[in-house]
Amino acid sequence: MKLDRVQIESVNKPKIELQQKKFEALGIDLEHQGIEVKQLLKKIKEFQVAIPSWALGAGGTRFGRFSGQGEPGTLEQKIEDVGLIHALTNAAGSISLHIPWDTPQNIEEIKAKSKSQGLSFDAMNSNTFQDQLNQKHSYKFGSLSSLNHASREQAIQHNIEVIELGKKLGSKSLTVWLADGSNFPGQNNFQTVLKNTQDSLHKIYKALPPDWKLLIEYKPYEPNFYSTVIQDWGTSFMLANECGPNAYTLVDLGHHLPNTNIEQIVSTLMLKGKLGGFHFNDSKYGDDDLTVGSIKPYALFLIFNELVYGIANNPQNPYPSWMIDASHNIKDPMEDLTQSLEAILEAYTKALLIDQHKLKEAQSVQDVVACQEILQAAYRTDVRPLLAESRLQSGAALDPIDAFRKLKVREQLVKERGKATIASGL
Repeated sequence: MKLDRVQIESVNKPKIELQQKKFEALGIDLEHQGIEVKQLLKKIKEFQVAIPSWALGAGGTRFGRFSGQGEPGTLEQKIEDVGLIHALTNAAGSISLHIPWDTPQNIEEIKAKSKSQGLSFDAMNSNTFQDQLNQKHSYKFGSLSSLNHASREQAIQHNIEVIELGKKLGSKSLTVWLADGSNFPGQNNFQTVLKNTQDSLHKIYKALPPDWKLLIEYKPYEPNFYSTVIQDWGTSFMLANECGPNAYTLVDLGHHLPNTNIEQIVSTLMLKGKLGGFHFNDSKYGDDDLTVGSIKPYALFLIFNELVYGIANNPQNPYPSWMIDASHNIKDPMEDLTQSLEAILEAYTKALLIDQHKLKEAQSVQDVVACQEILQAAYRTDVRPLLAESRLQSGAALDPIDAFRKLKVREQLVKERGKATIASGL
């Protein structure tokens, strides 16, 4: 299935007059503040977030998975789904593959399919956190950190194979997330497994093309609850520094203990030139993988304040890779991803409204009240007419969720694929 502009224009048409009034009113207010609306719209249009291939199907819990209907059963169908989301939002211009869940059977056909949908390939994701069919050595007790030399070498080789595959697809980065760790005191020697991990990552790093990035993810717990080898941003940062200049830390919003000051982590990494990528989701307790902005929208805004500042003031840090990493347990995955894109763009746009010059002046005289007012003035601004206008000018939907439903996208996918298809991945 593919949406064309005529279909999207048909659902946009009844909303255009009201949109013009809302956009004009907001534009007057922003111009009065000295904000160039055209420049703002340009930045919104350019901001693209990768959709992970594993997120197009229903997610799962520890106790069960409640499959949806019309799920994409092949990589080609997943690419089609991302293409549909991109057509509706103009914000999802790339797809991130998880290997071996979504290993292409025919590279050239997959590249052509992606190009036909207006998509590129974002970071490649390796998988050494579970054993695959006919796998020779188990990762039950670790992969890159394993005390078993054969398991380590197998995991290293898998990552190198993922790099080779990514080179053929046009990707420019590899994301490594490890489940390695221990559930019981005394199970592992902390120094030994950390050193094994460093040595393994260094071998993988040496296989990277010179224009690639190695993104090292961290997670405080799960599936190992006593210790995780790469448990926090500091460990990831240290490992990245040991690997070399093209290795970076990847921040996942869900991979933090409750009340962690994530915006401070982001700021520190950008200052040191080591923030390589960002995985967006939301959580109430820990790693809930909920829709972006559904629980802590103000925290997301504060994070984007640091991201926007860092992009403008830290040339030593490369432009970060953006991706959604969520689990859609009870929602339609495509609607959930669309909601997440809206929340991300809303937080980003509000952060762009912050008068950084005035904020720095208030900080210099320690005017705490003024600092808060400056931030909250931007946060309280309803930027949705700006986001809608950017989509309208790009040929996307004024209201993507409404368009998704009015154009009966899910119903059409069920008709094409059936009710019983199951997507690989989560």
